Amino acid sequence: MSFLPGFNHDKRTTYNSVRIRNMLLDAINLHEFYTSPLGLTTKRVIGKHIREVWPEVKNMNVLGIGYCPPYLNAFRSEAKRVISVMPVSQGILQQPNKVASQSCLTSEAELPLPDLSMDRVLIIHALECVESVRPMMREVWRVLSGNGRIIVVTPNRRGIWAQLERTPFGCGQPYSANQLSRLLRDTMFIPISSNGILYVPPSKSRMVMSSALAWESIGRYWFSALGGVISVEASKQIYAGTTLGAASRRKVYSTLPSP
Repeated sequence: MSFLPGFNHDKRTTYNSVRIRNMLLDAINLHEFYTSPLGLTTKRVIGKHIREVWPEVKNMNVLGIGYCPPYLNAFRSEAKRVISVMPVSQGILQQPNKVASQSCLTSEAELPLPDLSMDRVLIIHALECVESVRPMMREVWRVLSGNGRIIVVTPNRRGIWAQLERTPFGCGQPYSANQLSRLLRDTMFIPISSNGILYVPPSKSRMVMSSALAWESIGRYWFSALGGVISVEASKQIYAGTTLGAASRRKVYSTLPSP
């Protein structure tokens, strides 16, 4: 287990794992998927979309919540800092030393990061499997800077990927675009854009996988509601005099050390 240096960590933190549809969404399953041909195709398609939404992250602090390593690596050469937070129930795999120093296991309901410390937050393979979604999103709101942005990626309730258990997107609670946008509004975020992604069928056929980008172009035009996953970018909604409640009694974390 690797913890972020310079922060106050409670190693006794526990989190109840969520088993849905007979499959535990853990780091081993996710790693095996993303090293498979279908997983590499998935990474290419979703990663391309993320970079289109966030083309510039120079000197920014980027946080990934869930199983984000396949998508965070693209930011490491330009971001000021890239941090990966994985749920305790999901586990963590051994990482190269430089990557491991910015990775940790924790409860999503208590992120080991200072207030307003992150400029970009990517959430993938997380929201659909946590038991307490709102506490997690409150924490994301807390650590996100005032002009920060988040991208939330979840299985699409109407897509074929959510119906098949052989991929990670067949686990957990899928969302519709309206459900995900409503959840973000209810947790003090302002949806900016919503997109369907992953129109390529979850097939092991090399011909199908090699034409993934063509499937994306066709799917967005003809079948926009049927993407395998939904991606929503949102900003932080700020109210004057917001009541902190339980957040005011939580641990206080030091400022981020220089990378």
